[in-house]
Amino acid sequence: MKTLRHRLGDLTCESERTGFYSRGVWCAAALHRPVSDGRQAMPAILMLHGWGGIQDALTVPFYEEFTRAGYVVMTFDYRSWGDSAGLPRQTISARERLRDADAALAFLKSRPGVNPDRIVVWGTSFGGGHAVELAADHPELAGVIAQVPMLDGAAAVKAVPPLRLMRFALYSLVDTVKLGRPLYIPVVSEPGSFSSMDRDGANEALRLAEESIGRKYDNRIAARSLMTMGPYRPFKRLKDVKVPTLLLGASDDTVAPFIESVIHKVKNSNIRIETVKANHFEPYFEPVFSEVISKELDFLASLK
Repeated sequence: MKTLRHRLGDLTCESERTGFYSRGVWCAAALHRPVSDGRQAMPAILMLHGWGGIQDALTVPFYEEFTRAGYVVMTFDYRSWGDSAGLPRQTISARERLRDADAALAFLKSRPGVNPDRIVVWGTSFGGGHAVELAADHPELAGVIAQVPMLDGAAAVKAVPPLRLMRFALYSLVDTVKLGRPLYIPVVSEPGSFSSMDRDGANEALRLAEESIGRKYDNRIAARSLMTMGPYRPFKRLKDVKVPTLLLGASDDTVAPFIESVIHKVKNSNIRIETVKANHFEPYFEPVFSEVISKELDFLASLK
């Protein structure tokens, strides 16, 4: 039985709701700080969630442990998702999300009590790809963690059954050329049902995430968003990474296949590779969560 380590009502960190602007659009954010810690200029972690993620959905157990380890943690919603502004709703562009991540990083650096020279970027799934790109673009970072990262969109597309892929293409085309409200499809669904993700226990992950945050998730994504996946190949930036980076993949991941052999070929001494035997969503839950967080905390300890 999958279980979450923590829920919102069980938190021991102090959380403050805030926000910033990205391309003139308000992005909702939250700062999570260790309780009763009077130190100034603390290290910080910027968290980038995945494909259809929003704040607190599946990230709670991670930022609870990171604050316990002495980090200020910032979470946020990308434009047009969650509590952030932006229209049309529920759309994804890899390039626009990277702009949001850059704006979030700049905002975190400016926060009182945060040491701008000791910031780590943590990204998961699609956000793991963004974390790799930030690692390449920001050599001033203290480190980067990319968990079950989507490093090769082409590999992810190849993992989709052909008939479903054809349906994706049709829906994307219609949504791209039509006027007005986007054509939406479910973000996740039961296995075999039509959605952007129906594998690796995606629907069960959604159920547990809703239980954690105490509200219904808006399970829609604009079909045009599917077109951003195939061309997005952040593994090509691995050669440019100059900061300590942990790539933590799942051996049985069919949503974002972990291309370990390709990573090894890069031969970048700044990159540390770890794997767990799990599918794409199991690292968010026990019992795999304990193994994953242990590896990530060990990596963070190596940065000090």
